Amino acid sequence: MEQRIILTQQLSHDMALAISECEHDHIFILTDTCTHEACLPVITPFLCLKHAVPITIPATDSHKDLSSLTHVWECLQQGKATRHSLLINLGGGMVTDLGGFAASTFKRGINFINIPTTLLAMVDASVGGKTGINFGGLKNEIGVFNEARFVLLYTQFLQTLDSYNLRSGYAEMLKHGLLANEASWSELLHFDLAKPDFAQLGQLLAASIQVKEHVVAVDPLEHGLRKALNLGHTFGHAIESLALTRQPLLHGFAVAYGLIAELYLSSRKAGFSTTKLHQTVSYIKEFYGTPAIDCNDYPELLRLMHHDKKSTTDAINVTLLNDIGDVRIDCQLTDEEAQEALDFLREC
Repeated sequence: MEQRIILTQQLSHDMALAISECEHDHIFILTDTCTHEACLPVITPFLCLKHAVPITIPATDSHKDLSSLTHVWECLQQGKATRHSLLINLGGGMVTDLGGFAASTFKRGINFINIPTTLLAMVDASVGGKTGINFGGLKNEIGVFNEARFVLLYTQFLQTLDSYNLRSGYAEMLKHGLLANEASWSELLHFDLAKPDFAQLGQLLAASIQVKEHVVAVDPLEHGLRKALNLGHTFGHAIESLALTRQPLLHGFAVAYGLIAELYLSSRKAGFSTTKLHQTVSYIKEFYGTPAIDCNDYPELLRLMHHDKKSTTDAINVTLLNDIGDVRIDCQLTDEEAQEALDFLREC
């Protein structure tokens, strides 16, 4: 069934509508420890959730693992969930990814609704049907494509975020701007992340989601155009995976760093404007800083990029840009080119 995305100002009404259109002999609500405190109290008074059973898992991406997934399955089983039950995922991308995978695999699949509470989850994780967990030290190694029946976007949850989580989500919006057109990209670079205007952010969010919806509609299973959404992610996921062994890094920060590396490669290999490169790098450097990596990390980062699920050959696979809105997918890198991009990222 087709996923419906609702940008809502009346969460109680729209949630009741969404639930009424899903089978639900039992309703379960998945949160992490953060959204259990900050966001669950917003929805528990809703009459449509009167008998819903809460499930809570530890927060942060380091817990998007088999242990947390098993806990969700066990809670569903102990709560007598059937193939006709409904799981509501209330949280950031970790919750929507893991909860979507749990719902997709329990009893061979039950309905689920995503209510993303972070900017990252609103713009990225809740749209497009990617679900999964980290495994074996690799990001999103195990998962399936399966869309939520509904995604309810309630932007008032954004005001519960700290600056770091807001910036994390905004990095994916920057990526969408680069994939869209020069006007969108320019507007995003003029948004002040230090003093965010939430009304304007909501408008930028809606436009960003439309970019991803269009791409996913054309290529739902990532055989072609959808690979454009991987811009920044080959390098970004490697940096994020490395950080899991040290000090975990928010996904959007890793993507921002990946954008720098892959835009640099775009300028070297695809003719991307150096002026636009430096304008984007300047914005990212101002609000995201630079990653805590050095030359000694290169072998491990290269290993992670070679093992990235986007790579199908011995070469490293990346998405590059000829220009804003002009994408080249399945570009192959040598290790030397990847190291050159890492040098630029560290020194820019």
